[in-house]
Amino acid sequence: MTLAHLSTLAQVKALVGGTLIDGYGGKPLQNSVVIIEGERILKIGTVGSVEIPRGAEVISTEGMSVMPGLWDMHVHLMINGHSDYTHWDKTYLKLAGNVIMPSSAQQLLLAGVTSARDLGGPLEPSISVRNRINKGEIPGPTLYVSGPFIQHEPYPGTAEFRWGVKGADDARNKVRQLAKAGVDCIKLIDQDEMTMDEVNAVVDEAHRNKLPVVGHSHRPEEILRGLKAGVDCFEHTGLAAAPEYPDDIISMIKERTAQMSKGFLFWTPTVEGLYNYEYTRDNPESLDNDSWHLGLPDSIIRDIRYSIRKPGELGYFQFNPVRKPTLEKKVNQLKQAGVVLLIGTDSGIPMKFHSQSTWNELDIWVNRFGFDPMYAIRAATYWPAVAMKVDKDFGTVTEGKYADIIAVKGDVLRHISLLQDVKMVIKKGKRYK
Repeated sequence: MTLAHLSTLAQVKALVGGTLIDGYGGKPLQNSVVIIEGERILKIGTVGSVEIPRGAEVISTEGMSVMPGLWDMHVHLMINGHSDYTHWDKTYLKLAGNVIMPSSAQQLLLAGVTSARDLGGPLEPSISVRNRINKGEIPGPTLYVSGPFIQHEPYPGTAEFRWGVKGADDARNKVRQLAKAGVDCIKLIDQDEMTMDEVNAVVDEAHRNKLPVVGHSHRPEEILRGLKAGVDCFEHTGLAAAPEYPDDIISMIKERTAQMSKGFLFWTPTVEGLYNYEYTRDNPESLDNDSWHLGLPDSIIRDIRYSIRKPGELGYFQFNPVRKPTLEKKVNQLKQAGVVLLIGTDSGIPMKFHSQSTWNELDIWVNRFGFDPMYAIRAATYWPAVAMKVDKDFGTVTEGKYADIIAVKGDVLRHISLLQDVKMVIKKGKRYK
């Protein structure tokens, strides 16, 4: 059967004329043609070499960079930029499943994020929002959810989304509960406050259930215990004030990355929130961008605005002058030690909105840390799909994979900040923007 007849059998789209960055890191394909049939990519080629199916919806991508949809590997859908977590949890946790999380998910999608990993949230709403998105009932990225954090003891008032463990048997039981509920990964935090038996039990039981373990790495002992137990992906770089990772940590990381039989060691540094704080404090115009209002009632918008009305006084960031100078050094240490760095943002923390965070993370990597733009893009497309073991279907613009594709006007490899204004968003063949 020829391409010309396919449009009678399924919805067909043709993206024509753009420069295609497929996610594999090779030379971009100019004058590209991408044929989408239903949810998947049918054919890729160039203008004049690929037949446009008769009756297809032709979408011009002339003058645009066409690329895989972005991944954000560290988001918090249950929060949205409010500065007072205690107030937020008490006031809005009951709205997480029907208002807050759907709003966050839609904002991510329209920002070009077609896949995201949500780390830490109430179990039932997390599963429900993920499943509703998958069924097409609400818009959002393909979600991979952890449900509640696993830790030594919940912080006051957080028991609905932070589960404490008391002993190795309890740790295994908590992981089994999450696995039975259908989570996609396990989120481990404050493992330096747990016994090593508890940490080992969490990781072992997760792996028995074929779930990757994502571990906090704010403090050296969290990293050491996570490495010993076999954590698959570490998060963050910035809360510890040490100017660099100590030699014993780097040696253990290098030892682990050299053991290829164990697979890649992934790391999501989430630097944007800390790195950009002082600029946002001194230039708060970005807080007036109403993209973060989408899906939120006026009362919540007013509450968030009020909570961040004095950016310079937010307690969350008062240690930032000590933290920020350590970020670039630590990220480069990790890169040189052989970890696979992933784009993730901690999106949802104070003043960091789901509609803006992801492109800002890429911007810091490229324009402040000097990373090659293609390296950064692969950290937001190809490598996250590998980390979540879904690269057969996601992560690149490849024939046969799901059509998760975005486009921006101009050359994104020259101007990474173009990602702040994504012009086209297609997820599983459906155009959302």
